[in-house]
Amino acid sequence: MDSAPGITASVAHAFTALGLPVPDAATLRSFVGPPITDSLPAHGVPPERLAEAVGAYRAEFRATGMWDNAVFAGIPEQLARLRAAGCELAVATSKPEVFAVPIAERFGLSALVDGVFGAPLDEQATKADVIAKALAALGRTPADGPAPGLGRVLMVGDREHDVVGARAHDIGCLGVSWGYAHPGELEAAGALAVVDDVAALENAVLSLV
Repeated sequence: MDSAPGITASVAHAFTALGLPVPDAATLRSFVGPPITDSLPAHGVPPERLAEAVGAYRAEFRATGMWDNAVFAGIPEQLARLRAAGCELAVATSKPEVFAVPIAERFGLSALVDGVFGAPLDEQATKADVIAKALAALGRTPADGPAPGLGRVLMVGDREHDVVGARAHDIGCLGVSWGYAHPGELEAAGALAVVDDVAALENAVLSLV
């Protein structure tokens, strides 16, 4: 999902509501991916005002931001092809599950995957925790992962948190460059490879699993 417009607008609203300087556009974009509870204090929200900032962000995101969103062109077709090839597909996101599920439903992705898994509403979960939840729900274990680095379970992600979370379960991560990573971020984190073209996703995934 190209979720940056809704997330960045909601973050800007939160800073404004607290009377704090709104970060520049590049910094706002860095909020896409990590838990909001990590990003807000990292960019100037005092610890004692974090709950207030999170509340302002979530109120705006729930009202408008979560729908200011779009599916990256070509993704539905790639998901359909992967399913046709026999892959079981799941979403594992740091976004709270109470938001992730209706977003996937609204934008037509729920029918193309076997589950949508996210963080708890307080976002006190790592990406590894969310991946563990998805693996358990789908009846998978770390033993189904790659050895070494490749295998039957693969994470596809656009931030270093995806790579690190997958590694915690001995799962390799295929990076994609059409998301929100900084230049070199995915490679530095240890992604198996980085795909630059949505149309190449199916073949890249199948070559690793």
